Amino acid sequence: MRLPHKAHLAVVDGNKFVLMQNEGTPDSPSLKEVAKPELTASNFSAGVRHQDDVGRKLGRTDLDELAHAAAASEWLNAAVLDGTIEKLAVTADPKTLGEMRRHYHTKLQQALIAEEAKTLTGEPISRIEKVLLSE
Repeated sequence: MRLPHKAHLAVVDGNKFVLMQNEGTPDSPSLKEVAKPELTASNFSAGVRHQDDVGRKLGRTDLDELAHAAAASEWLNAAVLDGTIEKLAVTADPKTLGEMRRHYHTKLQQALIAEEAKTLTGEPISRIEKVLLSE
């Protein structure tokens, strides 16, 4: 994934959300953490699609994690709409990314330059920069 200078990178999973910005170039990324929003998971609309009790008991569906993904999308939507974010890349585990996509505003879709279905939350910035170069 090539991240342009000043583009933002959202690193998300079912519990964490970190927003970074590339202070370097696409060939030499230098990420800086710019926000670690505390999200309130209030959109449990995924529950309509995930009503399988067996899946929930076996841990395949966690509505709190899906609501966190929706909250992350809503936060990103607001940041794009107010002009804080102009170019955005998103990396999240596959389930979280799938739920986030359901909540993308049209303007966020236009600002989106890349998505990666990969779990990088909890990784040090240097590791994330290496992943950006290997894509």
